[in-house]
Amino acid sequence: MLGRVRKSCARFLNAVRADLGNGRDKRTHNLFEAAAAYVSACAEDDQDRIDEAAGWVSPEALSFGVNELACRAVIALARERDESPGTVARALLGLPAG
Repeated sequence: MLGRVRKSCARFLNAVRADLGNGRDKRTHNLFEAAAAYVSACAEDDQDRIDEAAGWVSPEALSFGVNELACRAVIALARERDESPGTVARALLGLPAG
């Protein structure tokens, strides 16, 4: 378990370093801004915004940010609905209750 956490943190730090060193844009976007823009663009089916947000950070950083956003969203919905995160996640994906 500790090895997985260490590996995940190492990937995250490498992604942040890559993001800071890419120099593609005068304004630096962090991975959470990129994830929020990317997910909202996907929800609205806006390919131009999807491509733009995907270019703000490395693919690894974007993946981490999208995962973090998904976790936070499921937790927030679970609290709002007074259900377990597992129940909410399965419902969002249209899966039968497990």
